[in-house]
Amino acid sequence: MLTALIGPIANLAGTWLSGKVEEKKAQSATKVAKAQAEAIVMQKKATGEIDWDLEMAKGSQSSWKDEWLTILFSIPLILAFIPGMEEVVANGFAQLQAMPEWYQYSLGVIVAASFGVRSATKFFGKK
Repeated sequence: MLTALIGPIANLAGTWLSGKVEEKKAQSATKVAKAQAEAIVMQKKATGEIDWDLEMAKGSQSSWKDEWLTILFSIPLILAFIPGMEEVVANGFAQLQAMPEWYQYSLGVIVAASFGVRSATKFFGKK
C-alpha cells in the first residue's frame, strides 16, 4: 500500500520538477532572444551613424561651409586678442545670448551638421 502511494506522489513531483525545468528554459530562451535583438539594433544604429558620417564627408568635399564656419568662429577669437576689441567681442556674445533659444539651437544644429553630428551635439547639449 505504501508503494502504491509513493508511485503517484513521485510521479507528481517529477511532473512538477519537469515543469519548473521547462519554465526556466523558456525564461532563458527569452533572455537570449532579447539580448540578440538588442545587439542587432545596436549594430544597425552604429552602422547607420557611420554611413551618415561617410555621406556627410563625401558631401563636404566640394563645400565651403566648413571653412566658412571656421572663419566665422575664428573672428571673435582673433578680435579678443586685439587691444580695444575685447568689448566688441563681449557685446557680440551678449547679443547672441539675448537671442531666442530656437535661434541659438538652430546655430548649434548648423554647426553640428557641418563638423560632425555626434561630437557637436554632445557639446551643445551641455548648455
